[in-house]
Amino acid sequence: MTVSIKTPEEIAAMRVAGRLAADVLEMIAEYVKPGVTTAELDQICHDYIVNVQDAIPAPLNYNGFPKSICTSVNEVICHGIPSDKKVLKDGDLLNIDVTVIKDGWHGDTNRMFYVGNVPEHAKRLCVVTQECLYKAIDLVKPGCRLSDIGTVIAKHARGNHYSVVEEYCGHGIGRGFHEDPQVLHYGEGYNRANDLVLAEGMTFTIEPMVNAGKKQTKLNTKDGWTVTTRDRRLSAQWEHTLAVTATGVEVLTARPDEPYYKG
Repeated sequence: MTVSIKTPEEIAAMRVAGRLAADVLEMIAEYVKPGVTTAELDQICHDYIVNVQDAIPAPLNYNGFPKSICTSVNEVICHGIPSDKKVLKDGDLLNIDVTVIKDGWHGDTNRMFYVGNVPEHAKRLCVVTQECLYKAIDLVKPGCRLSDIGTVIAKHARGNHYSVVEEYCGHGIGRGFHEDPQVLHYGEGYNRANDLVLAEGMTFTIEPMVNAGKKQTKLNTKDGWTVTTRDRRLSAQWEHTLAVTATGVEVLTARPDEPYYKG
């Protein structure tokens, strides 16, 4: 495992990309409502990234992915492909995952949206999943281990009677969309040999995927991307891109409504 250490100048460039990615999620919020298709949301985001931000939507054509964002609805865990046939309805949960490339650097983030009137049990899943992300972020600093991140996420999710997806994880990021290290969202997958100790200048995502039911997943073999819960129960995910600082962490994709936002 080769984990790159970014210079202050490189992190400054990533800060720009991260801010743009966060801005896309801010911009699209007003369009998330019953009756809109996920393809329409994709087109709005694509046009904003390309024409307003003068940036590149990283997912488009990445390993053959056909759209500019991922839209994952209800039981879809991740990598949902926007479609004209997917019309959002009242009560849906929606995750929008955005990755922007600006001047060669990536900013990757996602968040949950409520479509219309969402049941309280669905909102609770989203809230607990966001809490999992925040608890993990609060641990990040030089000397922290990757297993600490996964452990706190799994403890909080399981303590609320949810399960944590194990097949998909966070990742290093920079000039590459996906770099080392892999950031597992559970603590059991590490040993002392591969349990990375964090250091200043490391950049990576944390993006817990938490299921209302069991942890098992199912990949859609027809499109090769869409991942759902095997038991068809709800799933939620939140993601940020982070940089390890000398004393802690900077959330490069923080939004104005979050405690990590620095303006």
